[in-house]
Amino acid sequence: MSKKNIKIIVAAHKKYWMPSDEMYLPIHVGHAIAKEDIGYQGDDTGENISEKNANYCELTGIYWAWKNLDADYIGLVHYRRYLSNRNRSLPVWFKDKKESVLTWKKADHILEHYDVIVPKKRNYYIETLYKHYEHTHDHRHLDITEEIIQTLYPAYAETFTRMLQRKSGHMFNMFIMKKELYHAYCEWLFPVLQQVEKKIDTSKMTPYEARFMGRISELLLDVWLEHNHIVYKELPWVQIGKENWPKKIRYFLAAKFKNRKYGQSF
Repeated sequence: MSKKNIKIIVAAHKKYWMPSDEMYLPIHVGHAIAKEDIGYQGDDTGENISEKNANYCELTGIYWAWKNLDADYIGLVHYRRYLSNRNRSLPVWFKDKKESVLTWKKADHILEHYDVIVPKKRNYYIETLYKHYEHTHDHRHLDITEEIIQTLYPAYAETFTRMLQRKSGHMFNMFIMKKELYHAYCEWLFPVLQQVEKKIDTSKMTPYEARFMGRISELLLDVWLEHNHIVYKELPWVQIGKENWPKKIRYFLAAKFKNRKYGQSF
């Protein structure tokens, strides 16, 4: 059996530790509008939307890989957030998280049985995905997205509506997909986002608020997976570096009960 060619792009906007496993390809997302070069492959070669990174976030990397990367399986992780080699989530006190980053050997084994790998769902427990977005961002983004899906892909509308009423989902735009599925997903996703982009005014948004396209697409992944009956494998995810959980929880509760929108990433 021939060795699978798996390429996982690592979306980054700053220089940071990178796995040595050759399946990882560091990508400088938003390279076209970056103030400095960090030495990674830019997402502004070939056909690309690198200049849209301020709104599209890691999606400019996903688009670049769709149009320019040839591999049997293609995926995306983040420079501080990876799929894990372990079967269970790591305790918060675990120090050497770099050791747990998914390897080609483990990915290859899983992809013998599944066409898609995604991170374990993030559970918001006390509110639906729609309510969480409403409390932390501008719910009109989702309302507009729903209208566009009803127009472009009406068969997906019921799945989209149902998904928003759940309390958990596969977040971060992280996944590994068989090439044919990756291309099919992008061919479905980007036309939706292009229409959303036309209908939302970003002129008065802060840089944080302007990243709404990346947030919308996090929710669309599950819509596409479910509607197309894609069988996937979930893996724990691991964040490299420290996480400020007290701050995350405090902001989450303030958004939920005091209507304080998020103003920064955590």
